[in-house]
Amino acid sequence: MAAVGTLAGVVWYLGVGPFLDGIRAVDGAALLAGAGIGVLTTLCCAWRWTTVAHGLGLRLSFPSAVAACYRSVFLNLTLPGGVVGDVHRGVSHGRNVRDVGLALRAVAWERTAGQVVEAIVTVVILVSLPSPVRPSIPLVVAVLVAVAIAVVLVGRAGPGDGRSRWARLRRAIAGDVRGALLARRAWPVIAMTSLLVVMGHAITFLIAARTAGATAPLSELVPLALLAMLAMVLPSVAGWGPREGATAWAFAAAGLGADLGVATAVVYGVMVLVASLPGALVFVAAWGPRPAIAETRGAADA
Repeated sequence: MAAVGTLAGVVWYLGVGPFLDGIRAVDGAALLAGAGIGVLTTLCCAWRWTTVAHGLGLRLSFPSAVAACYRSVFLNLTLPGGVVGDVHRGVSHGRNVRDVGLALRAVAWERTAGQVVEAIVTVVILVSLPSPVRPSIPLVVAVLVAVAIAVVLVGRAGPGDGRSRWARLRRAIAGDVRGALLARRAWPVIAMTSLLVVMGHAITFLIAARTAGATAPLSELVPLALLAMLAMVLPSVAGWGPREGATAWAFAAAGLGADLGVATAVVYGVMVLVASLPGALVFVAAWGPRPAIAETRGAADA
């Protein structure tokens, strides 16, 4: 409901003009660039997911992960909530390996790791470059440091002897963090792929801004791109709502105009939707005869 309210508020305040301007601004070059960047970000997400899944003892082939990630992005961008696709790929993988709970945990940790890296990159950029939220950065940094310390402490926690539900949950979280995120062969891959995904999304946003007519220097647009990307993790209406509200506010606060912010968000939305269309093919293909299950529960191959 919050996403619907945000989108309705933007339309009420600015009208439909900025949305139509954004749609009219989309051209073939922007769509082609978005599709190319989408290939890179999808491959990185699939690599990150397989790394986390292997760390939890689940088999997941890279081609299967790429197809599932494309399908996941498509569903996230066409269904309400913004996470339906991720739940779907977790459940589908879990049915293949006969452990839905563990497979869902793998997806959750993979998404969480990516968002943590995105938050760190965002803070670094907002500290380095002028942005509308610069006065609040010290508080954000303090929160991130506290979260990082908590993760490290949980990851180093011993197994313990407790039998309570909380003790079992703590042991499960500590085991997941150690095995899937902080393992020596896992964290470099997770960090690198997450950084590439953030860069890919930011470049897509910058292309969208230029396509919509933004002429501000990159030093002004990059912080706005990262602020908009943070808003995109919130529940949405098929990708719409928080993105448009955040870009309208950020562009207005930066003196570039709320109308241009919304137009940029619309161009970005069309670009990523077109880039996700291979996922529609994967979704349709899944209705046909299915091959024999390739993934099984067990230790991952080196």
